[in-house]
Amino acid sequence: MSARMWGVLLVLSGAIFLEGIDVAMMGVALPAIQDDLGMSTASLQWVVSAYVLGYGGFMLLGGRAADLLGRRRMFLFWLGVFLVFSGLGGFADTGWVLIVSRFVTGLAAAFMTPAGLSIITTSFPEGAQRNKALLVYAGIAAAGFSLGLVVGGLLTAVHWRWVFFAPVALAAVLLAAALRLLPREERPERTGGFDVAGAVAVTAAMLLLVTAVVRGPDVDPVWTVLTGAAGLLALGVFVAVERRSAAPLVRFGVL
Repeated sequence: MSARMWGVLLVLSGAIFLEGIDVAMMGVALPAIQDDLGMSTASLQWVVSAYVLGYGGFMLLGGRAADLLGRRRMFLFWLGVFLVFSGLGGFADTGWVLIVSRFVTGLAAAFMTPAGLSIITTSFPEGAQRNKALLVYAGIAAAGFSLGLVVGGLLTAVHWRWVFFAPVALAAVLLAAALRLLPREERPERTGGFDVAGAVAVTAAMLLLVTAVVRGPDVDPVWTVLTGAAGLLALGVFVAVERRSAAPLVRFGVL
């Protein structure tokens, strides 16, 4: 493997490391955030849930966007979005600003991750090189989650806002390196289109189901049951949309 390809691999692995350490540090910083911003316990849960919603709800659409619009372009753009909104979270002085920033950060990760993984599978030849690249990628991703707990504790001891500012610095370094190292690609041929209806349906389903779980202890049980049922209904709509879509996010026929 050439030095340049090692550089490409480290940039892409650094991005997945960034996601892991960001999520892990957030869990450590939550008590300090609650004390400083005066957030209720239910609102504080949305700091984590908002990221999960953005990440899980748009992951499938993110993979499709990389195929249609270009892997390098999507990786660079959404890494930049991740940088900006992580910084916005560090400057948040109210709970809702923090929650919005976490949702958009999760959304950015949902588009960045499949683009980065796809660059690995297309840049490294099948066989020993690709297997080695994927092994390094997975190992660095796991290290991000593990180190995030320690680093998050150290940064929170200084101030919880550094939990947001530290990823900004790392993202800036990765973005500068990615601009130089990631291979340029020809404009991809557009076959099919975006399954926006499917993405909206699955995101709505996740939103409703997470809301039912998060708000369940604080509201009437009937409300929780109805919200959960609406989430399951949205999942049913997602399945129906995917079966009829010309370019589905999930091809159920191959499962």
